[in-house]
Amino acid sequence: MALTEQQAVGATASIPPGAWPIALAGLVSLAVAMGIGRFAFTPLLPMMLSDGVVDLPGASWLASANYFGYMLGAIFCTLQPWIWSRLRWLPALAFSSLVRAGLLATGALTLAMAWPAPAAWPLLRFAAGVTSAVVFVYTSGWCLSRLSRLGVPRMGGMIYAGPGAGIVVSGLMASGMVALHWTAATGWMILGVLAFGLSATVWRIFRGGDERLKALGAPGPQAGVAPETASHGPAEIAMLTLAYSLAGFGYIITATFLPVIARAALPGSAWLDLFWPVFGLGVMAGALLATRLPQGDMRVRLGICYAVQALGIFASLWSPSLAGFVIGSLLLGIPFTAITFFGLQEVRRLRPATAPAFIGLLTAAYGVGQIAGPPLVALLLRHSASTGEGFTLSLQIAASALLVGVVIYAWMVRAYPVLK
Repeated sequence: MALTEQQAVGATASIPPGAWPIALAGLVSLAVAMGIGRFAFTPLLPMMLSDGVVDLPGASWLASANYFGYMLGAIFCTLQPWIWSRLRWLPALAFSSLVRAGLLATGALTLAMAWPAPAAWPLLRFAAGVTSAVVFVYTSGWCLSRLSRLGVPRMGGMIYAGPGAGIVVSGLMASGMVALHWTAATGWMILGVLAFGLSATVWRIFRGGDERLKALGAPGPQAGVAPETASHGPAEIAMLTLAYSLAGFGYIITATFLPVIARAALPGSAWLDLFWPVFGLGVMAGALLATRLPQGDMRVRLGICYAVQALGIFASLWSPSLAGFVIGSLLLGIPFTAITFFGLQEVRRLRPATAPAFIGLLTAAYGVGQIAGPPLVALLLRHSASTGEGFTLSLQIAASALLVGVVIYAWMVRAYPVLK
């Protein structure tokens, strides 16, 4: 036991003092942009349905508007070096400035959802999607670059606990508001104020730095990554992008409609509003576990994560009970941002010199997968004999897509072995 304590002290001492503020700032940034800006819609959706301000088909299109915005925001991040190389007059904005602007926009857009103007909601959710993608890409780029320079790249996994933390907080707050019979508009206002408050806590950390928007081919800081691009052609990136898009499609149906599905399966249960926070706890646990794994092939880890998420979906199908939903929520959540961390680490291995742009590419592919999910649910609900039958078929398709991703990663491990 004494040896273990000594090792723990040594490990703590080896972390530079500046690393913790960077990692925690990234965590809070993603909690705001993703956990609130994007995913607060999920726990507030049952309240919106109860208030009669939206129906399930309408909710599907609101979700898709957000995911479409997320995809376009990610595409912008991917094309940014190309755009800047042709429009040389565009400013070399710091990543930290973009993150700050995105956090302010997230708070404003969340507050605006309380506005009783349903015709404007698709535009607001679209703008929130664009904003969350920009904050995600440039928070990741800023934090991962700085942590790599400090010699602690694995701490980058901590920032991906942020979405889970935001999901837990927003989910528990929504649960309390349901118990108090508050309206969804009140929920949007409270979460908007929370977004501003959390952003204020990290405002001073996100400042300056030489992580900036740059033109294609311009030099930039690339500390902590190895120049291994010669042996990694476009086909390898294409397969990674395809597989990553399946993760977006595979999880989104459950992540968007989990509280609604649970209400249909367990009417009157006291646990109905807690499955979403349980999912968030799984997200946090998975992100923190990802930072403690030894070096290994990221594609193997991605394949395992996909398989775990598929198992989580099947768990709620096999046993639509309290235990089934709890287990399913945890298994869906644990790999959720671990997939992101492993995917971005793989991008930094394949394309170290242009990592932010390719992070944007993967994020865009993920967004394409997400966009396909809610309209599929709306279509199946419209043509199914019951709501339960429509959701069941949707979840079966989602789990199957994740298993296809497992096959792709297994093929990539064989076709593109990691050079030792």
